[in-house]
Amino acid sequence: MSCFVKKTRFRFYRRMRLRDRKVALLLREVFDANDELGHVPSYLFDIYSVEDKTVAGRCDLRVGYNDKLYYAGNIGYTVFEQFRGRRFALSACFLLQKLALRHGMRELIVTCNPENAASKRICELFGAEYVKMVDLPEDHELFLLGERRKLVFIKRLY
Repeated sequence: MSCFVKKTRFRFYRRMRLRDRKVALLLREVFDANDELGHVPSYLFDIYSVEDKTVAGRCDLRVGYNDKLYYAGNIGYTVFEQFRGRRFALSACFLLQKLALRHGMRELIVTCNPENAASKRICELFGAEYVKMVDLPEDHELFLLGERRKLVFIKRLY
């Protein structure tokens, strides 16, 4: 009798339409889980400005939960400087929420640096509840990049 467990391959949704009146999320790349590095499956998107017809930033969704994600979050985003102030990151968060729900996720962890007031405001407008400020563990990849603290927010999806 065999006692191994067959690991199922993660199913990426590559044809899901993620768009509102401001932005469209254009799938750039997908990344498989890497247990050794503590990475869950993830999507990387370009944030495309519908009005300007150009890429305005990037965002990603990390599907799943682990200790590393508590500090990095399930959602990440950056909006290029010339497009800031138009709430493109907020639109991206709501669109990524649809994808997270499709994967059966019940909550999203969203983090930001304490000094990033704009990102903190996006978390609040997204409806994520502030949990606390945490110190990054010294072995976390974000710590190794020079970051020291994160504000942790949780967005319940049910």
